[in-house]
Amino acid sequence: MAFVIDASVAGAWAFAEESSPLAEKVEAVLQSEPAVVPGIWWYETRNLLVINERSKRISKEQSESFLALIAQMPIQIDSTFDETPVLDLARHYGLSFYDASYLELALRRGLPIATLDRALETAAMAAGVPLLT
Repeated sequence: MAFVIDASVAGAWAFAEESSPLAEKVEAVLQSEPAVVPGIWWYETRNLLVINERSKRISKEQSESFLALIAQMPIQIDSTFDETPVLDLARHYGLSFYDASYLELALRRGLPIATLDRALETAAMAAGVPLLT
């Protein structure tokens, strides 16, 4: 069964010191199951890399290696954009619009979500979205 992942999980893959049991589990599950992400995930993952290049935490080459790695993963970008339900979720649960887009995708598709973001995790549980744990 497919599942939704957010950028916090990708961040844990990108930086060894941020690794977590959940991020490792998601990476393992991706060997047999696809993930789905909203379009914002593409931008968030790249922004994460650029910010960390600027702070000298990683090099351009490390960013490029990471992008090559995630390009090989079965991660599908959902291109449905409807701001009304995302805004409603952001307002209702006090989420950023970005985080609400992951929740909206999970709700719309009836999929579990994997996140390391506490606010998104709390909102998902309140909305009845199963968590990949």
